[in-house]
Amino acid sequence: MPSIYQLKPAFQSLLRPLVKQLYHKGVTANQVTVLAMLISVALAAYLLLHENIAPYFVWLFFPLWMLVRMGFNAIDGMLAREFNQQTILGAYLNELCDVISDTALYGCFIAFGFIEPILLVAVIFMAILSEYAGVMAPLIGQARRYDGPMGKSDRAFCFSLLALWIVLASMLNSIISEQILHSVANGLLGIMALLLMLTISNRVQHAIHSK
Repeated sequence: MPSIYQLKPAFQSLLRPLVKQLYHKGVTANQVTVLAMLISVALAAYLLLHENIAPYFVWLFFPLWMLVRMGFNAIDGMLAREFNQQTILGAYLNELCDVISDTALYGCFIAFGFIEPILLVAVIFMAILSEYAGVMAPLIGQARRYDGPMGKSDRAFCFSLLALWIVLASMLNSIISEQILHSVANGLLGIMALLLMLTISNRVQHAIHSK
């Protein structure tokens, strides 16, 4: 099924000149990976502490960082593959730092009372499970799976939409009722949960049947 992840090659082509400059300046893939994680956790903590500021303009940092973070993720991979920086430690950092970052960034939405905690936790849990399903593939001799429809990039897009919806609703609180805010936000999370279940199934099935 289609996924935003399929746009990655074109995105990498745009970043290649910058990656070459970073390499010549001595920047390593692992440094980029860890920096992206630290910024993600710091931003999540900051947003969690500022959830009561209305209108929620501060939450515009969320989609902005998600876009920049996609660049970080592409850059560390290109540095590793194209400049002979692939290491065992780098493989661990690449997977673990992404899971830590995603959990922190998604988890900060728990600050809003209109977000159903069980639904948010379910999405976070299945997001982690979907990545685990992806990294399990090499254990049976297959390539790491990135199947959609709710891969990492797709989740970033959906949570960015959620952040933008919250900002918009807070600006138009005289028009958008609390019930509408609640329904749209949790409806989006519900759709994500269903698509994550399909993603997990796709990654497992495609890994098995590609043998």
